[in-house]
Amino acid sequence: MNPEVSVLVPIRNAGETLGQALQSVLCQSFGNFEVIAVDDGSDDASPNILKAFAAKDPRVRPIIGERQGLIPALNIGLGACSGRLIARMDADDLCHPDRLRIQHKFLSEHPHISAVGTQIRCFPISKVGEGFRIYEQWINSLLLPEDIGREIFIESPLVHPTVCMRRSDLEAMGGYADNGWAEDYDLWLRLHLAGKKFAKIPRILLSWREGDGRLTRKDARYSVENFLRAKARYLKLGPLSDTNTIIIWGSGQIGRRISKHLQREGMSLTAFVDIDPRKIGNTRRGAPIISPDQLESIWKTAEQPMVLAAVPSRGARQLIRNHLAGMGMKETRDFICVA
Repeated sequence: MNPEVSVLVPIRNAGETLGQALQSVLCQSFGNFEVIAVDDGSDDASPNILKAFAAKDPRVRPIIGERQGLIPALNIGLGACSGRLIARMDADDLCHPDRLRIQHKFLSEHPHISAVGTQIRCFPISKVGEGFRIYEQWINSLLLPEDIGREIFIESPLVHPTVCMRRSDLEAMGGYADNGWAEDYDLWLRLHLAGKKFAKIPRILLSWREGDGRLTRKDARYSVENFLRAKARYLKLGPLSDTNTIIIWGSGQIGRRISKHLQREGMSLTAFVDIDPRKIGNTRRGAPIISPDQLESIWKTAEQPMVLAAVPSRGARQLIRNHLAGMGMKETRDFICVA
């Protein structure tokens, strides 16, 4: 009988943390699972650690191969999974003992949800900077499908190693794709455009390790620029596919950068909105910079307009939301926050 859950763990030179990570999975209160552990050409002790765990526990199924990269490793592992649910896990994180039980129960009771994550705790505290604490607070606040869908173009709204998802939905997307940016964010955006829903368990069920070795710090796929490229691509394919009027609120650094990628995707810009009187009346990338008061006249005469709020400074997002809502706009229909 196939296991209900396949825990997919890609590994590359994780000898220092792999044992703890695997042990935290094997100690789950939910027992009907397998661990598909894909070693991506490690040259440390990782393969031997995997073999030792597999010899003791038949639920651990190692796949040891040459280095191909994270995305091929994930897809190789996905092909070996037999569970109807795929739970992701990284080789340097730690699971709460009830994680799989809670996520399995949730997905069984909520058939309309494609993937469910959990809240996180970043550790060790000494290495968690202010920016990461802000991200932790933000991502832990997104629990309901509407919360996650509303903010999906701001940043990746699910921490990949917390997620348990339906294998059928993941396979329907063609697995993981290499588009030059983060593979997990790419997957969430593809699922989102396909109409799939996400949720998050309101409990901390994963300890997420911070450190200099994290791929998000070393791999260019996780750079801000590549996240903006991903946003532009999927904004074009989704929310912007039926509009001829794109207005970007914010002519600063993020507004300029995302407008560049939108234009590279073949999209035309109608205007930028800014509150700085020194900018108003000028142009940015061929489009006029207008004040918030001037926005209403453009909005009323445009055909299917969409506003992209691209101001990342703390507090600005809510102020922009309040202003646009005061004009009668509805978020996700008339405007989207992208920073």
